[in-house]
Amino acid sequence: MGKKSLLVALLISFVFASTAFADKTSISIESPQSVVKGTEINIKIAVSHNGNNFFHYTKWVYVRANGKEIARWDFSSGDRPESNNFIREIKYTVTEKTEITAMGNCNIHGSEGEVNTLINLE
Repeated sequence: MGKKSLLVALLISFVFASTAFADKTSISIESPQSVVKGTEINIKIAVSHNGNNFFHYTKWVYVRANGKEIARWDFSSGDRPESNNFIREIKYTVTEKTEITAMGNCNIHGSEGEVNTLINLE
């Protein structure tokens, strides 16, 4: 086996080894449980995905408030997230009882599903 073939074989092994241990994209939400009406809050979206390379990465993440999309991040093989685990933050003004829903999706394995949290008014 020539040096070029060996290098290609090693590269393929590395890519498939990293995706073999990969999982679906999962999300957690950090926000207050209750606020005074009109309060601007900070919502943290923690994204976890075991795999972040050219072939395998988190493809997108969205955040919704009462069903309306308030944030979205789209990624590609050339513009991937900075690491397997990353955080995005958004500001949102709460004017009513609000359900925050978020979901992320792996380009190969899909998603662990939507997660949500409820913000009540005091």
